[in-house]
Amino acid sequence: MIWIRKLFGRQKGQTLVELALVLPIIILILFGILEFGRIFHSYIVITNAAREGVRLGAVGKQDEEIISRIREAAPLYEADSRLQVTRLEPNESARTSGLPLTVEVTYDVELVTPLFSSVLPNPVTLKSKAVMRVE
Repeated sequence: MIWIRKLFGRQKGQTLVELALVLPIIILILFGILEFGRIFHSYIVITNAAREGVRLGAVGKQDEEIISRIREAAPLYEADSRLQVTRLEPNESARTSGLPLTVEVTYDVELVTPLFSSVLPNPVTLKSKAVMRVE
């Protein structure tokens, strides 16, 4: 009986060692989930902004109003410098009823986790396109 107690008595630090081995992996997974969530949120926001813009263009609004509405619909971090309307075709003078209107929006998401920013391209460029027929 005494030898059994000695055998189990030597395992006091086992939990601490296991925690030291597993904790970095858990933290890496947690930060990966947070980074993915930030990127996915930004993608959803710019997709909605592109839809808002193309809808305004489909009902006959001007390009300045469309771009302004896209920027209003995308409340993102530093949206003034990172959010770009890269495509707005056809221009307002060539829009006729029945033709498709295309709006494409890009946004650069800066990664905040140093490990992911060294592996993935930083910033991550998100692109969303919406097409709607002009009424």
